[in-house]
Amino acid sequence: MKLSMFPLLVVVVSLAIPAGAAERHMMQPRVPDDKLAEARALTSPLPNSPEIVAQGKVLYNGKGTCFNCHGKDGDGNGPLAVQLNPSPRNFQHHGFWRHRTEGEIFWVIKNGSVGTSMIGFGGQLTDEEIWSIIQYERSFAGEHGPGMMGHGEGMGSMMGPGGGMGGMEHRGPMGGMGGCEGEQCGR
Repeated sequence: MKLSMFPLLVVVVSLAIPAGAAERHMMQPRVPDDKLAEARALTSPLPNSPEIVAQGKVLYNGKGTCFNCHGKDGDGNGPLAVQLNPSPRNFQHHGFWRHRTEGEIFWVIKNGSVGTSMIGFGGQLTDEEIWSIIQYERSFAGEHGPGMMGHGEGMGSMMGPGGGMGGMEHRGPMGGMGGCEGEQCGR
């Protein structure tokens, strides 16, 4: 009787990847430490409106060329994504929006992200254009996007002095600290 090694290989590979690795990566700020406070203080001067979202969509799919890496649906699977390491951000993932401020996102779009393929678009896009793209990108997350991050809010801006959560803790499935991780989080 010939046994397949495939199931064993799947188990071994699964055990080699730490649980929650994607979430920890998702939560990692892309703004340099010395610029983080400045970035978190930035807020959009634009009103939340369907017109701004529509402008952002045109820029995302056109002048900003965001779709090439982040995909037409913001899922991080654009035509160039397969070539990039780390992978482009997935704007559909609720954790992306909950763990950073809109100012951080603005800073990365404008200045780029060291250690990734994300270049700065400050030379090609105006600040207003970047803010409108962010409004459009938030639409990819549905109920998890704008409602969680809001206008300049988010867990990133609530970090306490020791890196702890300044009152914005999420309760894990057992009622303790642990936050929402992965797709099982209903927030």
